[in-house]
Amino acid sequence: MKHQRNCFPSFICMLSIIAMLSLPGNSRAIAEQSGKLHCADVIIYGGTSAGVIAAVQTVRLGKSVILIEPGVHLGGLTSGGLGYTDSGNKTVVGGLALEYYQRLKKIYDKPETWKWQKPEEFKGYKPQSEAIWLFEPHVAEKVYNDLIAEYNIPVYRNERLDLDCGVKKRTNQIIEIRMESGKRFRGKRFIDATYEGDLMAKAGVTYTVGRESNAQYNETLNGVQKLRAISHHFENPVSPYLVPGDRSSGLLPKVHAGDPGKEGAADHRVQAYCFRMCLSNHPDNRVKFPKPKNYNPLDYELLARYLQTGWSGVFRKFDPIPNRKTDTNNHGAFSTDNIGMNYDYPDGDYKTRQRIIQEHTDYQQGWLWFLANDPRVPEKIQTEMNTWGLAKDEFVDNGNWPHQLYVREARRMVSDFVMTENHLIRKLKTPFPISMGSYNMDSHNVQRYVTPEGFVQNEGDIQVSPGGPYPVSYSAIVPRQKECANLLVPVCLSSSHIAYGSIRMEPVFMILGQSAATAACQSIDHNQAVQKIDYQLLKTQLLKDGQVLEYSGLYRTPRIGINPNSLPGIVIDDHQAKKKGFWHPSSSSGQFVGHRYLHDGREAHGEKSITFQFSVPEDGTYEVRLAYSQNPNRASNVPVTIYHQNGSATKTVNQKEEPTINKAFVSLGTYQFSKLTPGKVVIENKQTNGHVIADAVWVVPEKKKK
Repeated sequence: MKHQRNCFPSFICMLSIIAMLSLPGNSRAIAEQSGKLHCADVIIYGGTSAGVIAAVQTVRLGKSVILIEPGVHLGGLTSGGLGYTDSGNKTVVGGLALEYYQRLKKIYDKPETWKWQKPEEFKGYKPQSEAIWLFEPHVAEKVYNDLIAEYNIPVYRNERLDLDCGVKKRTNQIIEIRMESGKRFRGKRFIDATYEGDLMAKAGVTYTVGRESNAQYNETLNGVQKLRAISHHFENPVSPYLVPGDRSSGLLPKVHAGDPGKEGAADHRVQAYCFRMCLSNHPDNRVKFPKPKNYNPLDYELLARYLQTGWSGVFRKFDPIPNRKTDTNNHGAFSTDNIGMNYDYPDGDYKTRQRIIQEHTDYQQGWLWFLANDPRVPEKIQTEMNTWGLAKDEFVDNGNWPHQLYVREARRMVSDFVMTENHLIRKLKTPFPISMGSYNMDSHNVQRYVTPEGFVQNEGDIQVSPGGPYPVSYSAIVPRQKECANLLVPVCLSSSHIAYGSIRMEPVFMILGQSAATAACQSIDHNQAVQKIDYQLLKTQLLKDGQVLEYSGLYRTPRIGINPNSLPGIVIDDHQAKKKGFWHPSSSSGQFVGHRYLHDGREAHGEKSITFQFSVPEDGTYEVRLAYSQNPNRASNVPVTIYHQNGSATKTVNQKEEPTINKAFVSLGTYQFSKLTPGKVVIENKQTNGHVIADAVWVVPEKKKK
């Protein structure tokens, strides 16, 4: 956790602040004659989706507001390319957030909006629907700008917080914030709606960066995740070395040689960022992919090798939005995510962040150029890639490139209450609901490393459903009162890394922005710290304004494997086994042990095996059980050899049939084992007629007769 020091106002400045605080609650924004000091009831830093919605709600509740945007454009990711909305369960999106998507729909109801495509050709547009969740970036930004104009909200663009001494406080209250330009903004309440949490950090609020350990909040999906990271990983074996297979030749770019860390342990790493690109395949509305000046083919050598293994999922996340465009997102082991290259971003100064943004731009434009032009790319993929280009009518002031980097996670506040995995899966009750989320606990990969077998692999990707909607607490958007009593943080809220992976969706940010503004206005009305407002009054206003705070629909049970520690005897899970050849991790079907199971991919028959070795605590007779997930595509003739005290025995296992023990294990028989000689169970894929599964081996001492 980190804590920042603050700069404090002079005595003279304090007097002017006291005078300002006496202004009536409905006063409009005013400016000193100098033109450098600007005052309002509520100051919002960050013109993201949350910031704009918070500003609108503030005006609706009769308070003055100023919105400050460090860049040029409003809307953050929603107008920055994320047009294929991660909406989750749409029934829990209400209030101004729902109104935003309804306003978008009204624009798409106009025939003139459909310049490059007929509306009936786009499956995401349904004339009878009240809202639309798939849209173009420029249309998304138009709606935000329309809201700003409609409510006459003062907006200051290109104004960045002075990171050295830009926050002035008196005891535990922010009095004034100053920009690099010298402009100063005073308010009674402040809202940090940025993705980075700069105002929060510089106000002295405790925050964290990176992943907590599972132990910290009694979670299962936090910290280093090698075993559960089975999405967007290398599905086929790829060598990470400059000379394939030669460790002495050195590693390819962006692969590190160190251990990725202990499973579930805390670290400083941040999930990968990318740009959500808007591409077009209309010949009259596409621009050829630019080649970065510092393009280096070696940066894409891993992708070339991966494509040569037969992987063909390049276009899986070219998600369609209106007018023959896409919201193109990351998909697969080597895609638009620039894995491991953003660790310095959350706490970085503006120069550091700009360097990282440019590096991400170069990487992603180079990725496009590589796929469209490099001769190592399979012809079918390259031909299709060349039907696409950057959308000519999007991001026209930025070379048709998105103006917003997808900062999936940066700083996260640490308050008196922290949202965790256990709140999302309803294992713990969430107090004081002000919003609902519902999306998967979604963390992208954070690092690329070398496995013990000498292959490249990604670590950190988690895609686990909470099972249904869950509430987000008001306590998670307010700091500890002793740190700051007049600040609300709806974006970089108090949440563990894995819980944030679900909360961080744009509709939720808008909902939280509206709730934060409502709380700010009520705390002004009652002259209370934001931590002390009456929750019932807040809840009443949120419900009046159409927010959804409860869910009465069906829930799904989260998919969780059998805990090996819950089984008596000796359990050897797949990650503890010694592998020959490349085995693919999965958790998509059947019952399984631990976090996943492995399968052979129906490839390299006779060349793959996996060995489960164990030692018994005392000499005796033990039953050996084998775990596998049953499915019709499994092999019916899997050879399994048990090495015991008296030699070896080979069994043939039909993995098409459901296991008879806990729906996960079958018995391989009883055998004598000695504590002096390790036992072994070896699974092979010789002459098998389907997928071979390797999950776990369970060794159980035979019960002694009385």
